[in-house]
Amino acid sequence: MSTDIAPPDSDHPIGSDTPLLHNPLPAAPTAAPARGVIVQKFGGSSLADAAGIQRAAARIATTLDDGYQVVAVVSAMGDTTDELYDLAADLSSRPQPSSLDALLSIGELVSSALLAIALSELGRSPRTFTGSQAGLITDSVHGKARITDVRSGRVRAALQRGEVPVVAGDQGRTKKGKVVTTLGRGGSDLTAVALAASLGALACEIYTDVDGVFTADPRIVPTARKIAVLSSEEMLELAASGCKVLHARCVGYARRFGVTIRVRSSFSEDAGTLIVPDLGGRPAGTSARERPVVTGVTSVNSTVRLTIVGLPDAPQHVAGVFDTLARSGVTVETVRRTTRAGSDRSDVALLVPAAQSAVALAVLRPARESLGFEDIRHGGPVGRVAIAGVGMRSSPEVLCTFLNALSAVGIDCDLVEISETGIAGITHAGRLADAERAVRLAFGMPGADGPGPRPVPAPVRPAARAADPPTAARELVSASPSSAPLDRVSVAAS
Repeated sequence: MSTDIAPPDSDHPIGSDTPLLHNPLPAAPTAAPARGVIVQKFGGSSLADAAGIQRAAARIATTLDDGYQVVAVVSAMGDTTDELYDLAADLSSRPQPSSLDALLSIGELVSSALLAIALSELGRSPRTFTGSQAGLITDSVHGKARITDVRSGRVRAALQRGEVPVVAGDQGRTKKGKVVTTLGRGGSDLTAVALAASLGALACEIYTDVDGVFTADPRIVPTARKIAVLSSEEMLELAASGCKVLHARCVGYARRFGVTIRVRSSFSEDAGTLIVPDLGGRPAGTSARERPVVTGVTSVNSTVRLTIVGLPDAPQHVAGVFDTLARSGVTVETVRRTTRAGSDRSDVALLVPAAQSAVALAVLRPARESLGFEDIRHGGPVGRVAIAGVGMRSSPEVLCTFLNALSAVGIDCDLVEISETGIAGITHAGRLADAERAVRLAFGMPGADGPGPRPVPAPVRPAARAADPPTAARELVSASPSSAPLDRVSVAAS
């Protein structure tokens, strides 16, 4: 069958792409199946050459034969995006952001057209779409645009006609001016999840060059084990902490809208890793805006600060402290290490459960000489006020709102803990009730002396993409038993 191709600026969809997953879900009934939608996304390594594109087309065809409708989302082939960026850099040290987005978006258009051609050869009816034509509306931040709406009517209409929509990933358009934007790192994954949420898809399958999510990078650690099933919260922490299989924005969007993700290899029939959404995900049909969601505020004052003064900076001395505590069953919740200027010694602040502080002091004091520290101080109880939700680390406006709320009532934070699913501030135990009240009020949570829930204030974002700012304060060691480490950022002197 022929493939309809229209100029990118026309209203006619221009392409169709869908990565295939063999038996992605239980086999559909053979008699008059109720066809559900599966979104299949293929990464650049899966489409690096003609053979890879043919494999993707064959997978899509198999999924169609299993009784499902398929929407394909594609990345640029191989290193195409890097090559286009390098060409732009050869011409200008600071290319215009809008022109750069227009250039970089071409890579996905090439992939979608080629996949459509391969699907036509298999007797399928592909229909290609740019991100704009697929209905992805974004803000105006070039290079790292955020989704503000998904209007998937054209894609839905193509499915109803029995066609295979092939969507160019990592791109959309602004609402005003209809200017092309790109979504940034992991943008094609985000495109696939956003379309899956809008279409009410059964699953979103992400095809890559590894068999799923592993306990470590299998290309570096050959003995790494594949994880069969993860919750979206676990995957969110892994993604935010450096796991390169999925980007945190993609996982956060899936978690918010209850989208099931399966990560699989394009080069094998392995079942991959299933990422199961939380039960609290919002149904399709609610606002598609990509935004952080704060779900709760908590506080606790059952923690004590202990400070080890003048600990030698040698690694064995630091390790010795934790070995001593671990052998006594003391749980260390947070560690903050401050190096003295012009000295080879540092002060290490530990937050431990109040019930274990006496044990910690009892085992550390006798070890003073062997560990080499000068003194140990009991700093008394501290409070911890925290918010939980989605997009906490990737949305700077959340941290800004959190800190501003505490500042407005004169509360300082000695330490701020940041993860993709939570932000916590360590402060004086005596002000904990005031801190929790202020944070609840800032985020419109129940129990605050103010109006009902309201969205997190929108960030003031630059008009053009800028390099990531340097770390505002050095990261601190986390000894938390959670699935992935939190960032510990000092925001005030002890």
